[in-house]
Amino acid sequence: MRTTQKSENTDFNKVWLMFQETDKRFQETDKQLKETRALLNEQLKETRAILDEKFKETDKIVRNLTNKLKESELRWGKFVEALVEGKLVEMLNEKGIPVNMTLQRIKRKYNDDDYEIDLIAKNGNEIVVVEVKTTLGIDDVNHFIDKLKIFKEVISEFKDNVIFGAVAYIQQDSEAQKYAAKKGLLLIKAVGESAKIENRSNFKPKEW
Repeated sequence: MRTTQKSENTDFNKVWLMFQETDKRFQETDKQLKETRALLNEQLKETRAILDEKFKETDKIVRNLTNKLKESELRWGKFVEALVEGKLVEMLNEKGIPVNMTLQRIKRKYNDDDYEIDLIAKNGNEIVVVEVKTTLGIDDVNHFIDKLKIFKEVISEFKDNVIFGAVAYIQQDSEAQKYAAKKGLLLIKAVGESAKIENRSNFKPKEW
């Protein structure tokens, strides 16, 4: 009986020691996990700080490039305007539209939005409204047509005039030139130090 009790006590002690050893290992593992988690959190914070700084630097670079592109586009736009404006009266007269003066940068407000026309050539009755682009795209043509549709409403002093539309450009995207002509717009291409009308000789511009 005593032998059996002694054996049971020995087995219990072994189990208890194993339990304590296992618990100790669990505690050590938990401690290691906590330390690892803390280390990972710290590394994540450092990585996030580095990425935030890099994003700020990249954003600054992108903004600077965007501003430079806008400035370049504006300079080219003014160059094309000056180039076209100098030949506009002559070109239109040769096309059978007898204008005798030009106006630049007509700005108005319409429904709280900015409304701007780059160039206008006019005489007593006929007016040619010109949109200037360095590179002409189909979206540019559509946007200009939208402006022409409300031109007489926005600039009411010309409501009784015959209105023609023209797009001036250095280069054009694929199909933009054909699309603009199909919509009844005059095509004015800046070439070298001059400009010329690109429409066919029998082309009749649309009245707006």
